Amino acid sequence: MNDNKIRVAIPSKGALEKSTLDLLATVGLKVYRPNERQYVASIPSVPEIEVIFQRASDIYAKVHEGSVDLGITGYDVVREEDRGDSEVITAYERLGFGKCELVLAVPTSWIDVSTIEDLAELTILWKEKGKPLKIVTKYNNLTKRWLFDKKITNFVLVEAKGALEAAPSMGYADMIADVTSTGTTLRENSLKPVVGGTMLKSQACLIANRKALRAEEKLRITQIILGLIEANQEAKKYNSITANIRGNSMDEVGERLTTKKGLLGLAGLRGPTIAKVYSNANDDSVNNDWYAVTVIVKQEHFLQAVEHLRHVGGTDITVFPPTYIFGASSKSSQELVNKLKG
Repeated sequence: MNDNKIRVAIPSKGALEKSTLDLLATVGLKVYRPNERQYVASIPSVPEIEVIFQRASDIYAKVHEGSVDLGITGYDVVREEDRGDSEVITAYERLGFGKCELVLAVPTSWIDVSTIEDLAELTILWKEKGKPLKIVTKYNNLTKRWLFDKKITNFVLVEAKGALEAAPSMGYADMIADVTSTGTTLRENSLKPVVGGTMLKSQACLIANRKALRAEEKLRITQIILGLIEANQEAKKYNSITANIRGNSMDEVGERLTTKKGLLGLAGLRGPTIAKVYSNANDDSVNNDWYAVTVIVKQEHFLQAVEHLRHVGGTDITVFPPTYIFGASSKSSQELVNKLKG
């Protein structure tokens, strides 16, 4: 084990693996893995990073014990495995993929149970009969804490055996507590989510070993990773639009772009960038002054911005999604430093 490298564990299979690799490639951290059977890989753009492929359910434990420094796994796993000792900190909570919800679900045949209030009443009735509600789940800690917070105590958690959704129909549980992304599997197994019974909204997150990041170099590389992810996620909110506009001067073009009332940010984050266009000698408009105008606008203002550019004489309009938008500093990096101090 090379202590000069920062070890990052990522999921070794399924949709989480693909989405993690896609994210890393998108932010400039493409993973090089010459053989899919290998469980150790590298990131050529940052040689200090060593990638370790692990089961998503094991990544929290690996980070906690310090055999890896960072890990990408589901936030549901992090919350379930949280041991309350602060050895593991969440460095980036929302990576934008692996979205799901931890929900309570009951058989669709329970027509009198639709809400969490209905379920609470049912447990009271069953308690009078000396019968506890049997819930099958892989999330014992989260389920127990959440139900206790709701003052629901007459239940027992049943060990999961195979697919949870089959448990009620097989008779060894009354209902389930499990993650779902679309609800399709629940419906196909004659189950329905309890209204008000969503215990957690989850997606993939980046976690870190607190002790490992006391090393200055590991903290520096972690902050690079955070900065790239943050800038990439910020860029997804915007489009970069460039147009050619004929005008008497840069100032005159800039005034046309920015003086219209109700622009709603159509003139860019800080305002338009304007540059002189040096026309081709064969261009019949060579004697006219042309300027290239670039604006960065929010996605929801994209069509309005194009129309605005047309309105002020814009043509040859091109649109590109930016890969990164870096601020003066990285908010996520600073938050990580604050967590380490805390």
